[in-house]
Amino acid sequence: MRTVKCHLPTHPAVRLAAVLATLLITGCDNGNDGGSTGTQNLEGTITGLVGSRLVLQNNTTPLNQFNGPGANGGGVVFGTAKVDSSYVVTVLTQPTNPSQTCVVTNGTGTVGSSGVTTIAVSCVINSPRFLYVANRGSGDVSGYTIDATSGALATITGSPFTSGSMPVAIAVDPTGAYVFVANQTGGNISAFTIDRATGALTAVTGSPFATGALPTSVAVDPSSSFVYVTNRSAGTVSGYAITAGSGALTPLSGGVVASGTSPSAVIVDPLGEFVYAANQSGGTFSVFSINSGMLSADAGSPFPAGASPSALALDPSGHYLYLANSAANTLTAIGGLPVSSSAAPGPIGGSPYATDLTPTAIAISAVNNFVYVANLGANDISGYLLNGGTGMLTALSGSPFTSPQPSSIAVDPTGQFAYVANSVTNTVSAFAIAPTSGALTPISGSPFPAGLQPAAMAISD
Repeated sequence: MRTVKCHLPTHPAVRLAAVLATLLITGCDNGNDGGSTGTQNLEGTITGLVGSRLVLQNNTTPLNQFNGPGANGGGVVFGTAKVDSSYVVTVLTQPTNPSQTCVVTNGTGTVGSSGVTTIAVSCVINSPRFLYVANRGSGDVSGYTIDATSGALATITGSPFTSGSMPVAIAVDPTGAYVFVANQTGGNISAFTIDRATGALTAVTGSPFATGALPTSVAVDPSSSFVYVTNRSAGTVSGYAITAGSGALTPLSGGVVASGTSPSAVIVDPLGEFVYAANQSGGTFSVFSINSGMLSADAGSPFPAGASPSALALDPSGHYLYLANSAANTLTAIGGLPVSSSAAPGPIGGSPYATDLTPTAIAISAVNNFVYVANLGANDISGYLLNGGTGMLTALSGSPFTSPQPSSIAVDPTGQFAYVANSVTNTVSAFAIAPTSGALTPISGSPFPAGLQPAAMAISD
């Protein structure tokens, strides 16, 4: 039997069901005694897992949660079941960050006195389907289909889609059902449903939804239950509940919390347990714990960053945070996450790392740990290799890579392609990512036309 790092499910309802099931099992019998009233392990293998929050179920009982590549291998304990009981193991929650589809084989049978060891879970990354670009100058969203083989873009019928006044940020929920756009001077969020066949966007009933003054960024939690928005003038983060089935947003009661001076960016960690916000004028970042969507500031928050942090990103494990400091031309790397009462987060060895002029956006490939930073003032992209064990960065050979006034960058879930919004040429550049070196090479047909002053991008599978 191999010990792997696993968790109880993080969604409150699923977590409660898992706990109750565990109490029921242990209350009836207190050990794997091999008798007809005992319990035995449900074991097997996991292959191909890259994302987080994979949860299996036995019949309707949630089992353990698995996160990231470290869970791959044999002898994985998925959970327990009573001896002589019938087991039917299926996927309850598919992984996100990146979005994956996992399937179970050898998942049915009867639990014997020696347990079950042959369950197999295999996962593949979902191919990118659509790219959406928020154009702050034209107040709309450009939509494209992505050729999963070549990375080429084709305009979606009906694009561009009207958004609001100065859209500056955009996010797609992990299920690929909704798009949310922060309209800065409009002081609201536009919400759209995605036609999964064509990629066309349709405004959600009631959209746009009010935010605080001058929203700057938007993020969706991994369960597709909550949206978080940074409000620059108010110095706050606002939380909203997503209405399942419609995508409509409802402000959380008491869901507005103080962040810092001029918050510029917000992200949610891969497990949906923490929210991080960059405070641009304050030179800090704030950390919040999530409880049923509600945010509470962690002890010691906010913490020091660099001069004018304008963007932030987490590594795939959620243990390292990176902030682009637009006034210092550096990238700060923070370790010690998640925050605990015994130790404060702080810069890791080698941090801060030099970028080029005016870094404004960050993208990290979960597949190969490449980090890319868009340098608005230098017309290029800095590239780094992330050491998953230490969080330290090493500049890629050939970095930086040319792109005219890049305002945003996104990496597709498979790690094959990178897309860059070019604010001065009103285009999107598409690059192939070399799988071993991380070098960026323009693909055929790039750049592709966008709207006026493209400012932010998001990819849907």
